[in-house]
Amino acid sequence: MFDDKEDLQILPSNLPAPLKDLCIWANIGLRNGATIHATFGPELFGHPHKAFVFRKDIYAMTHLLEISGSCIVFYMSYLQGVLKKAKMNDMVAFVDPAHTGASGCGNPTERARLVSNRFINGKSGQIYLVPYNSGGHWTLSAVNPAEETIHFMDPLKRRLIAGEWKTILDNSIKIYNAHKNKKGKKTIQWKNLAGILEQKDSKTCGYWIMRYMKEIVEDKNLEFAAKWERRTNLVYTEKDIDQVRAEWAKHVIMFPDM
Repeated sequence: MFDDKEDLQILPSNLPAPLKDLCIWANIGLRNGATIHATFGPELFGHPHKAFVFRKDIYAMTHLLEISGSCIVFYMSYLQGVLKKAKMNDMVAFVDPAHTGASGCGNPTERARLVSNRFINGKSGQIYLVPYNSGGHWTLSAVNPAEETIHFMDPLKRRLIAGEWKTILDNSIKIYNAHKNKKGKKTIQWKNLAGILEQKDSKTCGYWIMRYMKEIVEDKNLEFAAKWERRTNLVYTEKDIDQVRAEWAKHVIMFPDM
């Protein structure tokens, strides 16, 4: 008998078809602690990463509840395929959210070093998409360490002034500069993207940053900064978010439990 947060039999009526198919399969396939899991190679984060999707993760995705870092990792894996198909691997890369979050990811100094290692081992000029969970809330930063610029995206439209995350990314770029024997700028430039579309509740930040990443990756000209520079009244529709959930489900179902 499953608790209320794992019931995959009673489903919302407007569920995207791929997510409904995943739920039908998982209702039988993910019993007794079984998981969907995959080990992603170093092309995704610069190092191998093993990720798991639990029954409760699929329930959360089904009901638009808070999602885990593993859910976001699987979507980043999907977007990596989009980049590869568009021959944009040298333009955009991803940073492992297991190296950034406020909980269970090490102290700020350790996380800055892990993030800087990703920059050091990447290609010059790449933009890195870096999810960060401050403890119950996801934000996204797009970092160009070579240019020492960071574009910040908070689905709640809060402007980052200071704090742990700013310190971590600032230090990661300073470590990167030291490794490259580069003096670096006096101040690393943070740009708040005021025009990103805003979440309207307290549970959906993860879906919003997935949608931001999707739009960045699908733009071959990488004009996201100009597009979201100025505040707008645009909102994501249910269809916009369902598209992300459908892509996630179609990708996840390719990794059956072992």
